[in-house]
Amino acid sequence: RDRPDDVLVYLLGSRYCDTQKLSDLAWSLFAGVTPGWQRVQAICDYAHERISFGYHHARCDRTASEGHAEQVGVCRDYAHLAVTLCRCMNIPARYCTGYLGDIGVPVTGPMDFSAWFEAYLGGRWYTFDPRNNTPRVGRVLMAYGHDAADVALLTSFGPSRLDRFTIWTDEVGEDALL
Repeated sequence: RDRPDDVLVYLLGSRYCDTQKLSDLAWSLFAGVTPGWQRVQAICDYAHERISFGYHHARCDRTASEGHAEQVGVCRDYAHLAVTLCRCMNIPARYCTGYLGDIGVPVTGPMDFSAWFEAYLGGRWYTFDPRNNTPRVGRVLMAYGHDAADVALLTSFGPSRLDRFTIWTDEVGEDALL
């Protein structure tokens, strides 16, 4: 298939997306799934079921293969695993970071920054979220890259402390967009 040159880099392994360690697994699990959207969704379903979410599981240096083995993590670990499995299956995938608001979902606590990914299918990028694994509205994309090393929410040298941050997202009607 013809793909634009700038998409091809999203087929390569990266710091947290260690494709060489998960390639055999990816092909054993997903080779029989219909290519395209169905295969990417199967990968999301797998990551969603494989990893148990918990903020106390956060670790800044966990790779996709480690997340797969440890079966715990946060949104970045779900995204890294799914991105890696997509790349192993020759599906360009890029890691995304931003804010995911609470529009259309029950509020169970303060909303937070989040990670998800985009897969290149049929000539365009589509959003997938293996952590939540359900369509959501109100995503605010801040950046995308190969993995979290490219688009960290914070890069600091030396001690840093975030005392507080507040973000609001509000649903607006189509009239407000005109």
